[in-house]
Formats: sequence, C-alpha cells, structure tokens
Amino acid sequence: MKRAFAIIFFFSFMGIISCRNKKGNDVLSPESIYFDYKISGHEGDDKLTVLLQYKEGDEEGQTVTINGPGKVMLDEEILMVDSAAMTGSFYETNKVIDSFAGKHLIVFTNLNKKEYKEEFNFQPVSLVTTIPDTIHRGELVFELAGLEPADMVRLVLTDTMWVNDGINRIDTVRDGRIIISADDLKKLSNGPIQLELIREYERPIKNGTKAGGRISISYSLKREFILAD
Repeated sequence: MKRAFAIIFFFSFMGIISCRNKKGNDVLSPESIYFDYKISGHEGDDKLTVLLQYKEGDEEGQTVTINGPGKVMLDEEILMVDSAAMTGSFYETNKVIDSFAGKHLIVFTNLNKKEYKEEFNFQPVSLVTTIPDTIHRGELVFELAGLEPADMVRLVLTDTMWVNDGINRIDTVRDGRIIISADDLKKLSNGPIQLELIREYERPIKNGTKAGGRISISYSLKREFILAD
C-alpha cells in the first residue's frame, strides 16, 4: 500500500513540475511569448529583487527559457536562467536598493535577434513622519517621500484581536500625505498595531509581443505602535 501511494505521489509531483517546467523559445512563435516582470523591495532589506519570466501565451502559460542567440539583459547585464519546480524558469537578480533608484532598461532578445526594450523607474518609499511608541485615537497623518504628487499606496493596519478585520485598502496619497481618520481607527482595538504601507504599481508592457505582458513594482515599509484612547 505504501509503495502504491509513493508511486502515485511521484507521478503527481512530476505532473506539477511538467505543468510549470521551462520550454525553449525555439519551439514557440516569437509573438506568443508573454512578458512577466516583477520588481520588489522592502524597507530594511539591503537588496531588492528583479524577477523576469517569459510565458507561453499569457500570464498563466508555461514558462519559457530563452535559447541562444536570444538573451535577457538588465542595464546591459546578461541574466542567466534558473528554475524551480513550482514556478518554472525565471531570470532573477538582486540589486542594492540605495543605488538602484532611477531609470532602468530590460532588453529581451528573441531567437530572431529582435529586441524588445522596456524602461522602468524605481523609487523607494520612505516614511518622513516619526511614529511614537504610543499613538492616541484621532486623525493620523503620515508624510511619505519617494512618491508622485498623486499616487496610490496600499494601507494595512492590523491589531492582535482575531475579531477585527483591521484596515486593508488602496489610498490616494496627495502631496506625500496619507490620512487615517478617527472613524478608521474604530476598526482597531487598543494595543499593539502593525502598520504596513505598500506602494504597488502595475502597467502593461509598452514594447512587447502580440501576447503582451505586464510589469509590476512594489516597495513596502512596516512600523509598529501602541494604540490608546
């Protein structure tokens, strides 16, 4: 019985791998390759992650390995392919956050040596407001740097009570300020509060194949404080 279970598990696992496993771009139409670019960082980490994947048809398709003479480059640095059982093939690099702010260029070269260039801008977000250990109920105003004059940030506040959903929403930041009203704080219980601010940005690829693609950039920061009456 154990042997039969092991055999079933093995083939099931191999099936999962085959669904996500990489395949060469030489067996695909060049215009059917979907670009999936993710750049993510967190305050307190020295480095951010640039994760690039190429997929068959759309974001749910099998991942694609870019065979020569095709290649993937970030700011003139050639990235090497790696793979994982659950995610398939990918191109990844880590960059020092402090020196990565500004414009960058991803260049994908297909089998026919056609180049697709995608420029993006990365800017880490910082919290200008100093948060005290204890905050009393009332309107809260946080000032942020590194955002556009009108930008969007995900605001997450959670307490230690399981009965509360807390706050989790997308807020508009105007002139670097985000406001949490006294009514908002009624959703939270007194005690330890975890605050997370996440700048999430996603847009379609500007210079891609007919299959298209997306680029997403995220940067998050966290704080803790005590909420009191």
